[in-house]
Amino acid sequence: QKKWEIVSLFMCGAAMLTVGILIGHYGITNAPSWVKDVVRDVDESLIEKFLSEVDNIQIQENLKELTKVPHMATTAGDEQTVQLMLKRWQDPESGLDQAWREEYLVYLSFPDPKNPNKVTVVSPSETVLHTAREKEKSYTPDQDDPAVVQPYAAYSPAGHQRGRLVYANQGKPSDYLLLNQTVDLKGTIAITRYGGAGRAAKAINAAPYGVIGVLVYTDPLDINDGLMSDANETYPHSWYMPPSGVERGSFNTHYGDMLTPYLAAKEETYRIPVEDITGIPPIPIQPIGFEDAYILICELGGEAAPKEWQGAFNCTYNFGGPGFKPTSAFNNSDVKLDIFNHEKIKNSSNVMGVIKGSVEPDRYVIYGNHRDSWVHGAIDPSSGTSVMLELTRVLGKMVKQGKWRPRRSIIFGSWGAEEFGLIGSAEYTEVIYNESTRCLNSDTNPKHSFISCSANATLRASGMPSVQNVIFKAAKQVSSLKNELVSSGVSIQMGYLSGAGSDYAAFVHYLGITAMDISYTYDRSKTNARIYPAYHTAYDTFDYASKFIDPGFVSHQAIARTAGNVLIRLADSLVLPLNCSDYAEILEDYLKTAVNLYQNQLQVKHISMDPLKRAVASFRSAATHLDQVILSSDLANETPLKVRRINDQLMLLDRAFLNPLAFPDKYAFRHVIWASSSAGKPTFPGLADAYAKAESSGQPRDWDKVHYHLSVLSQAIEGAANTLLITKQ
Repeated sequence: QKKWEIVSLFMCGAAMLTVGILIGHYGITNAPSWVKDVVRDVDESLIEKFLSEVDNIQIQENLKELTKVPHMATTAGDEQTVQLMLKRWQDPESGLDQAWREEYLVYLSFPDPKNPNKVTVVSPSETVLHTAREKEKSYTPDQDDPAVVQPYAAYSPAGHQRGRLVYANQGKPSDYLLLNQTVDLKGTIAITRYGGAGRAAKAINAAPYGVIGVLVYTDPLDINDGLMSDANETYPHSWYMPPSGVERGSFNTHYGDMLTPYLAAKEETYRIPVEDITGIPPIPIQPIGFEDAYILICELGGEAAPKEWQGAFNCTYNFGGPGFKPTSAFNNSDVKLDIFNHEKIKNSSNVMGVIKGSVEPDRYVIYGNHRDSWVHGAIDPSSGTSVMLELTRVLGKMVKQGKWRPRRSIIFGSWGAEEFGLIGSAEYTEVIYNESTRCLNSDTNPKHSFISCSANATLRASGMPSVQNVIFKAAKQVSSLKNELVSSGVSIQMGYLSGAGSDYAAFVHYLGITAMDISYTYDRSKTNARIYPAYHTAYDTFDYASKFIDPGFVSHQAIARTAGNVLIRLADSLVLPLNCSDYAEILEDYLKTAVNLYQNQLQVKHISMDPLKRAVASFRSAATHLDQVILSSDLANETPLKVRRINDQLMLLDRAFLNPLAFPDKYAFRHVIWASSSAGKPTFPGLADAYAKAESSGQPRDWDKVHYHLSVLSQAIEGAANTLLITKQ
């Protein structure tokens, strides 16, 4: 912490000094040599040098080192990775200017190694007829490591529940509603499959119907393209999940430390009572492998579930009677859950590093990736960490040799305890909340906080619309991506950071910082896999990554080159390479969808969309004007304060879209354009959700909330437009 304070003081002092020097410059006829640094733009030759020095073998060796042992948050293995990051970032020849650890005391959930969680089928005579596998099958020595944590649902309450089994598809509200129309759910255990609803939601949605426990598994249809046999179809023969593979995960809805909402989790921080925690399962829940799910589901009685509920098993998925078929060996038997999870407050560390800027050290770009994993975590997250280590090695070497120093400071973050709910990155944003007006975040974590290089297929990027151009420009320079991008004749397909799936969440939704998320992943048109099949299992190992994900590590190299290229451009460009006109285009698309979906009914309710239309038109006008100012100005010969002012407008744009009261039911979501939405419509999230609720309920108060969200949106977009118009003469 003291080191960070020193860096902050340096940045503040340097900012004051810089302003004084720049103002003084205009009274000097013969400008000193440092003036060239002030107007320096990005150096294309330096980028070419960076690209040439990124080494795929170094990335491979990084990944091998990072995955030697399991490194779940706060374990001994996690501490090993902390020390590795510090060693690399403090290296005298290729390290950063400074590196340090920041510690937080956070609320985590663990299984009891002495009392493993159990799922059994129990007969009326108390005979155990079936026991679900407690440990995944071993194919390599990695699975035999004693530090491999048994599959469990983090934050599931402990408990012992017994009841008849029912099948509830994905555990969505609509699934339980339909199931309850056929089966009395009181006192039942529901088995659900991953997908469709968040992990915790599968239990949260079940409890109101009287369900007392939940099982969750990954259906082979959703992850393996239907393949199920480890004799020749799944790992270790291919990338597909073996039958005993279990996806672990954090079963909570909110991000950040649960006991210290909106506050950094330091030792003396106020903590709410445990009973006041929300967004976690109210009933026990446990993940199992599809080999056990097959045994349970194929024995269920009752009516056949709908076609869209059917999976890959060679049997009909029934609702459950509740319970098993009369002809089953499990007839009249219950499923029993014995869950021994417990919670602890433990010390978790972020590892931070900085390369100080030469001209604007008080402005910084943040590059982050989480470090902790559920088991060995070769892809999630260590592929991203191995790339970040190579990127910092190349840039750090340039700095140490005096060949380069960025215009703006670059902060690197290796976040801790991400798997438990984005904790490390969220705590960091709560620390810097009061100084966040000086931040610009370029977070190159993909959806699940790893650089997914799966199957050597497709470059994918998500982020604010303003970052699309810089990503495309960087990607075109990477030889392994160039042909793909040019031959397709289209730009990169940009997704949006609309949920809380990775460490960008707190930066985007809480602080309103421009962010991006880059991955090189598999071609989703050729597989039904919702994510790479070893995700969060004991099979996500170096062996798996090197054989089936990226042999030769050329995709990792491509991502390192692309992400590093973007990072250099954000840190070195005289004018930040952010395009507000692309933002205007998305707002116009959202408006068009909203008008088509909602305008007629809103007119009936005497609610006008005109303010929103005017706001979007104002934003387009302001974005066009700012583009013209940038293009028509010889900024290298203008006063540096003009450049600084333009950059401030670009940097602060997303902050104009924050409204702390817009989403009272969504913890730490304040960005009115990119908040999560349950409506499933490609338009403004708050408006879409409010309209869906009002249409369903018909209540006047719900239509009032639609009007409220229209006003929130209109005024936020008008405010953003005014942010861009500050330079208008």
